[in-house]
Amino acid sequence: MELTIGKAAELSGWSPRMLRYLERTGLVIPSRKPSGYRLYGLRDVNVLRALHELRRRFGVELTDVAFAARLRAEPDLRAAVETWVAGASGVAPAYLEWEQRKHERLLAA
Repeated sequence: MELTIGKAAELSGWSPRMLRYLERTGLVIPSRKPSGYRLYGLRDVNVLRALHELRRRFGVELTDVAFAARLRAEPDLRAAVETWVAGASGVAPAYLEWEQRKHERLLAA
């Protein structure tokens, strides 16, 4: 099944303008005809519906979802954020605590 942007918008609950925005953010990438027209498949429509439900159910913004997608795609970014969250929450992983103590000993020497 190949749907135009208008039909995909109608079936998913998003506007065509929002579908273009979602494509720019990398959240949903439709295929394209050689002429450049977007083609949405059943999987795309289901992803769009699920995204709509995710926002409704949890109150997240599209930028939040786009950032979460970046975290999955960029391991270095994910590690940096996890390290920051661990430190900010006061519950650092054991390896971070060991590194912290090592640096404190070096500074004290």
